[in-house]
Amino acid sequence: MKRPETVQTEKHEKPKMKKTAVLSRLLPYLMRYKFLMLGAILLTVGGNLLSLAGPYISGLAVDAMELGRGKVNFEKVGCYGVLMVVMYAISAALSYALTRLMIVISRRVVNTMRHDVFQKLSELPVGYFDTHQTGDILSRISYDIDTINTSLTNDMVQVFASAVTVIGALIMMLSISPTLVLVFVFTVPLSMFMTKKITGFTRPLFRKRSAKLGELNGFVEEMISGQKTLRAYSQEENTIKKLDKQNDETVDAYYRADYYGSMVGPSVNFVNNLSLSLVSFFGALLFLGGSISITYNSVRKSE
Repeated sequence: MKRPETVQTEKHEKPKMKKTAVLSRLLPYLMRYKFLMLGAILLTVGGNLLSLAGPYISGLAVDAMELGRGKVNFEKVGCYGVLMVVMYAISAALSYALTRLMIVISRRVVNTMRHDVFQKLSELPVGYFDTHQTGDILSRISYDIDTINTSLTNDMVQVFASAVTVIGALIMMLSISPTLVLVFVFTVPLSMFMTKKITGFTRPLFRKRSAKLGELNGFVEEMISGQKTLRAYSQEENTIKKLDKQNDETVDAYYRADYYGSMVGPSVNFVNNLSLSLVSFFGALLFLGGSISITYNSVRKSE
């Protein structure tokens, strides 16, 4: 009999092992297109750095406008304005190219995965299909691989973009004022804590959703293939009741997973907006006190 400490250790290590197993299985598929992935990373870095350069240039444009008649340097303001437009246009073009490239990568990866799945199914013994529902197998082929396709197309791009944005914003904040970086000492751990709590709560819900979908597909496939037997024993009404019950459970699992899963984005946006508000507030106080300038590379001299 296992000790309680051993059982708790296994419970904590099991999710980590699952994450490691998933990444280790997905990585070889991505490495087959390593040059395309390298291009995607370069496009992500370039697009986000150019988008971060926009606020820097706007600060230079604002500094070129001083109070008083005739003290606005229209030539500099015009140059900075044109440069901002060029920066944002190039950033948008790189983002569009990144989206197209990730679609190509995800399609190739998914095509390879489906080929490997069909190859694996052809090698399995007949007893495997006797102990596993056909609908559940089809759900794994279609739904699970489609989930990976969506993750590669959208989630991976967002992760890369968020990482580059956070690092770039941190560097720019350090160049503005190290004092303002103290705001992120509070908001970044708060964002990580909220994201971890929500994902930890929603992860079992998505697993249940996938399991319920497999059960429903398996039940439908079995009832359709055996409809003559059902009619012979007059089990149509009982079958409909069972189908309604499983369908309601699947709908409930989908609703709960999507509902609670959609809370991650608004929660992170709330923390981001809180960070922006705190930075704006304390930045305004530092500017009024003569500690910083509007630009991101100079410090005002106190009069």
